[in-house]
Amino acid sequence: MFNPINAAFKKAKQEKRPALLTYTVAGDSTKKQSLDILKSISKNADILEVGMPHNTPVADGSQIQTSAYRAIKNGIKINDIFKIVKDFKKFDNSKPVILMGYYNMLFQYGENEFLNKCQTSGVNGLIIVDLPWPENKKFAKKCKNKSIYFIQLLSPTTTKERLKKIIKDSHPMNYFISMLSTTGGKLKVSSKEILSNYYKIKKINPKKNVVIGFGITEKTIKSLKKADGLVVGSAICKEITNSLKKRQNPVTNVNNVVKRLKMKIK
Repeated sequence: MFNPINAAFKKAKQEKRPALLTYTVAGDSTKKQSLDILKSISKNADILEVGMPHNTPVADGSQIQTSAYRAIKNGIKINDIFKIVKDFKKFDNSKPVILMGYYNMLFQYGENEFLNKCQTSGVNGLIIVDLPWPENKKFAKKCKNKSIYFIQLLSPTTTKERLKKIIKDSHPMNYFISMLSTTGGKLKVSSKEILSNYYKIKKINPKKNVVIGFGITEKTIKSLKKADGLVVGSAICKEITNSLKKRQNPVTNVNNVVKRLKMKIK
């Protein structure tokens, strides 16, 4: 299935660097501002992950929780998230957008209705944190039918046998969680160890792109640049929080962070 996510990885590989994936929360701190942030960072980010704010997250650290809280407080709803994606796609239809969230939101909305909305608004991929393999097989198939990537999560504790099964079933992109932590935690393991675990996964099927997320900052990103892609989320959410505290423009400040991240992996 054709998907702009593939094109983004291909372009990054041609430029001999990892793809840069950014994570921001839809509606943080306002619907308009979150759209403006996406537009501004899209010049330097290869793939945009957009978080669907949830009031009881299981994987999100304090920075992302703070962003989600602001968005929920401002009244963000799922249809608003689809509108943000749709409006962004009018601005740049070629830039891939991945929605990231929790299954209960899809369940309440209705799986089929949710996927229809993903398709009409221009969503290219989904990461559903609490829908693991093999429970996600039926849903992943529905995604495939809509040409939407269902992105599997892999962790350092996933056994080799299970890894083989997940990767065999997976779409062309997978997400490796660098360490046992919530998002934004300081890297508790060395970059060398993360890459060692990463290569074991890549070896199973080198054709499938694997990105690394959790704990990636301006300080650590360069040491992991051999990966297919690197995800930065908490550092961006933190910048939004700091900008609001200082009464500065988050759009400009976040754009500067993403520019610096891109420079470090070139």
